[in-house]
Amino acid sequence: MENTEATAVVENPYGLGALWEQGDFVAKGTLIIMVIMSLTSWYVIIMKLLDQRKLSASAKVAEQKFWSAGSIREAIERLPKNDVYRQIAEDGLRASQHHEGRLGERIALHEWVTMSLQRSNQGVSMALTGGLPWLATVGSTAPFVGLFGTVWGIYHALVAIGVSGQASIDKVAGPVGEALIMTAIGLAVAVPAVMGYNWLIRRNKEVQEELGNFTSDLHSFLVSGARVAVPAPAAAPAAAKK
Repeated sequence: MENTEATAVVENPYGLGALWEQGDFVAKGTLIIMVIMSLTSWYVIIMKLLDQRKLSASAKVAEQKFWSAGSIREAIERLPKNDVYRQIAEDGLRASQHHEGRLGERIALHEWVTMSLQRSNQGVSMALTGGLPWLATVGSTAPFVGLFGTVWGIYHALVAIGVSGQASIDKVAGPVGEALIMTAIGLAVAVPAVMGYNWLIRRNKEVQEELGNFTSDLHSFLVSGARVAVPAPAAAPAAAKK
């Protein structure tokens, strides 16, 4: 007959739950602040990623449908409503059709259209970069917020040791371990924020480059009536042919 030993589940007296139950209002406030920072940073990362994917999909639709139309008005109608590329095209068309008046007489058509497209492009760029400063702030301050909680917890641990008059391992390990949890939480909040910030910045450059190419082609079409020709790939050297 085999003897089976029952394993008792021992609750960790020095975990996050104990930290919340035994912590004062400063420790609890620090934890709440870091939770808010983490949730808001993840919200920004997810929303910015969705915006970038939407713009990338709009760029593909514009490349497939816009430039194959017979006229600029038909090309605009092919794009979905409330689409960023459609709004930019409408702004450019409106600027080219209303190049008139005393101010228009002083400004050339290509400059007039350029200013309109630049305003539209800048609006999209500002929307893309919105929220990224918050990620940078969380990434740079969260470790220090966690460190503050750690220092505060160690201070209370030393006070408890001094009051009890004992410096045994059970008196030191628990409070100090709970305090160090604050530092770990601060790093757990900061690392995703920093990585998300750098990742979104790189993706923003790609999206803005696609948008800039479309704007440049649209400007050329509105001013000269023709899109800038895309250079064809270089032909293979004759020597490489068999």
